[in-house]
Amino acid sequence: MVRRAALDDYVVETLMPDLIGHDRAPSAFIVYVKLWHDAGGAEGRIQASLSTLAVETGLSKSSVQAALRRLRKRGYIATKRSAPTAVPVHTVVAPWRR
Repeated sequence: MVRRAALDDYVVETLMPDLIGHDRAPSAFIVYVKLWHDAGGAEGRIQASLSTLAVETGLSKSSVQAALRRLRKRGYIATKRSAPTAVPVHTVVAPWRR
């Protein structure tokens, strides 16, 4: 079952121009929207590998990896692994809601 979640206005009106225009990282925006969608919105969790995200977004694995790094640094996602080689679980964070 695929969960669906409407995007917050903030994602389109503020985050998109910030990541794409200011940071020049459209891949980070694409990955964030993909995670948001699959996780069912903010505070949702999704287990996804680099390979899966790359295939599902059309980005390279290195682009997805850089996007995830940027999103973690900016506080838009949190990632946990149960073991070093385990598929990570990404939690979508909406810091503007705090």
